[in-house]
Amino acid sequence: MSSNVHALERVRTLHSEVDRPDRAEVEAAFRTIIRWTGDDPERDGLIETPARVARAFEEFFGGYAQNPVEILQKTFEEIEGYDEMIVLRGIRFESHCEHHMAPIIGQAWVAYVPSGRVVGISKLARVVEVYARRLQIQEKMTAQIANTINDVLKPQGVGVIIKASHHCMTTRGVHKPDSDLVTSRMLGCFRDNPLTRQEFLSMAV
Repeated sequence: MSSNVHALERVRTLHSEVDRPDRAEVEAAFRTIIRWTGDDPERDGLIETPARVARAFEEFFGGYAQNPVEILQKTFEEIEGYDEMIVLRGIRFESHCEHHMAPIIGQAWVAYVPSGRVVGISKLARVVEVYARRLQIQEKMTAQIANTINDVLKPQGVGVIIKASHHCMTTRGVHKPDSDLVTSRMLGCFRDNPLTRQEFLSMAV
């Protein structure tokens, strides 16, 4: 599995380098969208909008330029034999639905039981951020975070829970603004040991 994660990230990087359009093409596309809505991209209020939106999209989708495997490479082994659960709670993120490019706003709870080494806690948040800043569905994002931590750190187990509101159904479509989606991925002792899983769930959502 670890080699698969590394290979996927290499393919993604190569693809983005070869096929990525330049800024002028992106801004032209946004001008086309503005015309399609029925407005004039040359009017004063909109003339700089294509450039602003291009910059915003660079931020929204900056995760494609980052490798989550590399983020987890630096670990610490001087942990005095610590082998209990580590939980980082309530990691806020903003993502975008790959079906409608509508916002997904939520929080992630990430846990693992170390096996001889730990990683800096900010790195867990950064892994969430990298995957969030790509076009996503929540189920895939949940699995990606857990699988990457499991493959790189090789802990006794990993648990990830994500709770998020999807604007593709809260502000359009069925218009259910009070709904949210909860997904989870349990690996190793989190999957095999009901007590470990329950301990994590009690700390999370």
